Amino acid sequence: MPGKRINPNLIKTHYSYTADELAKRLGVHKNTIRNWARVGLFFLPGRPILFHGGTVRAFIATRNAGRRAPCPPGTFYCFRCRDRRKPALGMIDFIDRLRGAGNLMAICETCGATMNRRARRDALAAIMPGLDVQIRQRPPTLSGSPVPSLDCTLKERETT
Repeated sequence: MPGKRINPNLIKTHYSYTADELAKRLGVHKNTIRNWARVGLFFLPGRPILFHGGTVRAFIATRNAGRRAPCPPGTFYCFRCRDRRKPALGMIDFIDRLRGAGNLMAICETCGATMNRRARRDALAAIMPGLDVQIRQRPPTLSGSPVPSLDCTLKERETT
């Protein structure tokens, strides 16, 4: 399972760090830092082994950028499968939230989990080309609910 996404902004650009300092600053084990050095993180020659902050930030940013990839048109990201998947039977629901934006909901064709994706109503044809998108209105809010509140003490306090 891939590790967490590490924040490169925790590293100061003009500082030099040892492996222990860098590990504490980023919240990872010092062996992780040593593995990064083995994979390609540049360190300053000599002892103790020092890492320049700007180099570390650039290294972490390139690693994080490789993990981030937008879903192509017609697909969702399934959290259960951990991959991009097409909706089952090509059926998608668009739940209109506010001002033309909303949520796309579909079922994963592989595992059957519910998948969600944010989208604008205007961009539905570009995001989900050739798929059947049903547009539904959002469910009513609690203030518009016909069921009264169970907190009766509030009304008693208002009258007294």
